Amino acid sequence: MKKYILPALKLTLVFIILCSVIYPLLVAGVGRLTPGAGKGVTVIKDGRVVGYDQIGQRFTQDGYFWSRPSAVNYNAAGSAGSNKGPSNPDYLKDVQAHIDSFLVHNPGVKKEDIPAELVTYSGSGLDPDLSPEGVRIQVARVAAARHMAPEKLYALVDRYTEKPFLGLFGPSKVNVLKLNVALDGERR
Repeated sequence: MKKYILPALKLTLVFIILCSVIYPLLVAGVGRLTPGAGKGVTVIKDGRVVGYDQIGQRFTQDGYFWSRPSAVNYNAAGSAGSNKGPSNPDYLKDVQAHIDSFLVHNPGVKKEDIPAELVTYSGSGLDPDLSPEGVRIQVARVAAARHMAPEKLYALVDRYTEKPFLGLFGPSKVNVLKLNVALDGERR
């Protein structure tokens, strides 16, 4: 019995040190090499932090591009999806409410032209990005509310569109917070 207990205790001690000390220090060290040094990248406007670039925020005014709906009300402490399937009546009611609201605020848009990302929840509830199509469909509303030429907004969207990593991995995307901060800096 002693033959098995001593090696088991040694192995347990090695794994405790490996998993509880070395691995967390390694992850923290790698985090220090990332943008924001592992604390997140803040978006700053007029010298103050207005948000984090990887956490979605609610925009409801017509003069701003709207973000993807959030099942957790954009609360980063409670990140989660709605956990409701596409046939769930409550979920369908939420999606229809998002569609109705979008159509009221974007009268020139047809229901079938609305990208799904603008009316459905993301898996985390905190998605900060939209596809370029999800942003472009909002240009007419934002242009009218700000009395701006739509062409100027399309150019701004193009400037803030991030291409796929190495041109291959992932879709093109637009960070809505960064776009709206830039929008506030634009002249008519």
